[in-house]
Amino acid sequence: MEKDTKAACLKRLNRIEGQVRGLAKMVEEGRYCIDVVTQISAVRAALRRVEEEVLRDHVAHCVEHAIASGDTADQRRKVAELLDVLARTSR
Repeated sequence: MEKDTKAACLKRLNRIEGQVRGLAKMVEEGRYCIDVVTQISAVRAALRRVEEEVLRDHVAHCVEHAIASGDTADQRRKVAELLDVLARTSR
């Protein structure tokens, strides 16, 4: 993973960690269910953004490297791996 991407992802993940702790506190305090669900939705959206950033980095470096290498087997592996992960994340 590229240094800038890694730093950005870690920053977002630390923020998400705080959001999750806030969610636990909301549940402990018996906060209104819709407010809890709204915050859960915000956490899920934030995680999706991190996921997109990691996938973007993977394509820009790992998949691109496989394509540039000319290694057909590696290219097929990287594309299959990417398709598998995209299928899993779209569920």
